Amino acid sequence: MELLKQRIMEVGVVVSDQVLKLDAILNHQVDPTLIMEMGKEFARLFRESKPDKVLTVESSGIPIAFATALQLGVPMVFARRKKTVTMDQDTYSERVPSFTKGIVTDIMVSAHLLSKGERILLIDDFIANGDAARGLIRIIEKAEAELVGVGIAVEKLFQAGGRSLRERDIRVESLARIASLSGGQIRFE
Repeated sequence: MELLKQRIMEVGVVVSDQVLKLDAILNHQVDPTLIMEMGKEFARLFRESKPDKVLTVESSGIPIAFATALQLGVPMVFARRKKTVTMDQDTYSERVPSFTKGIVTDIMVSAHLLSKGERILLIDDFIANGDAARGLIRIIEKAEAELVGVGIAVEKLFQAGGRSLRERDIRVESLARIASLSGGQIRFE
């Protein structure tokens, strides 16, 4: 997606050869126009898969997943990282490491929000090692729902996340594919 690549080049900050900071458009401040265009593109890519719901994890995936769900006309569900007092006791839960936060957290979804046989589209902002995506996939499996695909805004090809999902015959569509951040330079595939 050329618009996303252009915005990455304008505001992206290479923190290291493993980390790209995009907090000006994706995960601290949100560029609504860009987010809506990303939602349209994910909807175009996955519409024929006929998802019943869009699933993401809080918090950075929420805007893109929302825009995608809006375009598809389906609900969006997000996995929480902390249990709230109002959250159902019956949840699907998984422990997942966070690459950027350097911690392991629990992600959870109230069981009544994912149903057996539902077709689920997973959307997230970044994929590095793929731990969050694999955790969400395990939650989908626990719910006996069906994963129809994974949409990722920014895939870091030099890390194994996207590749590991594709090796499991999971459809992964990325809007921007970064081949390298070495030398402080952003290089797209």
